[in-house]
Amino acid sequence: MQRLLIIILLASANFFSASAAELTAVQIYSDNVLLDLIKENKHLSQVVIDDCQLVQDIEARAVKSKMPSYQFLWGDMLAYGVCVKKDVPLGLYFMQASADQGLSEALEQMGRYYHVGKFVQVDVRQAITFLKESAALKNLKAQLRLADIYLAGEGSPLDYPQLYVQLHQSVTDDKKVHRNIAANLVKLAEKMPERVVNAAKKGKY
Repeated sequence: MQRLLIIILLASANFFSASAAELTAVQIYSDNVLLDLIKENKHLSQVVIDDCQLVQDIEARAVKSKMPSYQFLWGDMLAYGVCVKKDVPLGLYFMQASADQGLSEALEQMGRYYHVGKFVQVDVRQAITFLKESAALKNLKAQLRLADIYLAGEGSPLDYPQLYVQLHQSVTDDKKVHRNIAANLVKLAEKMPERVVNAAKKGKY
């Protein structure tokens, strides 16, 4: 009986040891890894895949360390209620904080939200402000959304050349996106004098 009890205790110890190892197996993401996840829009799904084990670490890096990538992730988690209680205003606060630090994905997302009215009221002028900053950081999604806004008659024609340069110099291996870029360049060119288009093609804006 004593021997059986020892075996059971050893088995239990091994089980809890293995369980503890599984719980500590997930490491906090490096800044570069997280940025890649954000660019691929996989950051929220990764948190779920990791069984929500990193919530406290993510919050600490967003709130205490004020890392823009983690502010973005924490803001999204709050806004969509991923692994935490949903809190849209607080989520937007952290998204804004990330944008204020110049994270292009945060700037693009805030611009998109103001453009379509996601979580906030539609404000095209505010959307353009965010998107222009993101576009200047070579965020292609922001550049394409700006093109849609400009071609819809919003914004200033004085900004067309700069966007033309950005799209003209953009790089993508996605054929559909490439066709979209080409179509937008043609439409933007139709709204500018030929000399301005030629200068923009040379990157002079």
